[in-house]
Amino acid sequence: MTESSTIAERRFTRSDILLLTKARLSLLVIVTTIFGYLLAVKSTGSAIGWWGLIHTVIGSAFAAAAASVFNQLMEIDIDARMARTADRPLPAKKIKPAVAFIIGWIFAACGIVHLGVKVDPRASAFAATTLFIYMFIYTPMKRRSGFNTIIGAISGALPPLIGWTAAGGEILKVEPWFLFGLLFLWQLPHFVAINWMYRKEYEDAGFMMWSNGDESGSRTSFLGVFFSILLILLLMTPLLFTFVKTWAVIAMILASGVMLKYAVVFSKSRLRQDARRLFLYTLIFLPVALILSFLGWNSQN
Repeated sequence: MTESSTIAERRFTRSDILLLTKARLSLLVIVTTIFGYLLAVKSTGSAIGWWGLIHTVIGSAFAAAAASVFNQLMEIDIDARMARTADRPLPAKKIKPAVAFIIGWIFAACGIVHLGVKVDPRASAFAATTLFIYMFIYTPMKRRSGFNTIIGAISGALPPLIGWTAAGGEILKVEPWFLFGLLFLWQLPHFVAINWMYRKEYEDAGFMMWSNGDESGSRTSFLGVFFSILLILLLMTPLLFTFVKTWAVIAMILASGVMLKYAVVFSKSRLRQDARRLFLYTLIFLPVALILSFLGWNSQN
C-alpha cells in the first residue's frame, strides 16, 4: 500500500459520509415522514403499526440520503467555489465521484424498493417522486432560475405524504395536503432568509436565487413577508374542516404570526442579522407547528 493511498483512506471518514448524505437534512425528512405516519394513524383512531413505521423510516432514510448524494454529485463545481461547502467530501476530493455515484444508486434502490415491498406502493411512489424532483428538476434549475426554491419546496414537502400513505391514509383528503402545504410554505421564508444571508456566495458560485441582483433587498424581504402571510392563511383551513382542534389552530396561527413579525422587521431593515433572526425562528416554528398539529389532531372515528 502506497503512502498516498494511505492518506486517501485516512481522509475518508464517518464524518465524510454524514456530510455526503446531509445527515441533518435527511433527519428532517425522516421526522416529517414520521409525523405524516402518526397523523394518518390518529385520523382513523387505529393502533400504531410499529413495524410499518420502522420500515417507513428505513426506506425514507435511504431515499433522503440518495437525494443528497446525487445533489452533491451534480454540484461539485459550485460547491468548490463556496466557503461554506468547499469542505464537503466531493469538492474536497475525500470521496471519489464514482464511489459517491454507486452509493447514491444503492441508497435510492434500497429506499424505493424497501418502501414498495415492505410498506405501501404509494409511499414508494411518493419517495421516487421526491427523488426525481430533487435530482432532475430542482438541482439543475438552481443554475437557471430563482424559482428553483419553489420546486425545492415541493420536493421538501412530500415526505409527510410518504408517511401518510405508508400508514394506509387516503390521499384524496384535505388532511395530507394540509401537511404538504405546511411544509411547503414553511420552507419559503426559511430559504428567503438563507438567500439573503449568503447572497454574495450564491451569486459568485453561479446559483440563480431570488436575492441575485437585489441590492436593496426589497424583493427578497417582500417575499419573506408574502410567504409568511400565506402560511397564516393556510393554518386557518383546519377551522373550516375541523380536523385540528380550535385551540391548536389558534396556537399555530399565533406562532406563524411571530414569524410574520420577524419577516416584517427584516423587510424594514434588510439587514443580515434580521434575516438570520427570521431563519432561526423558522427552525423553532416547524417543530412547534408539528407538535401542535399532533396534539390537536382529531380522530375521524
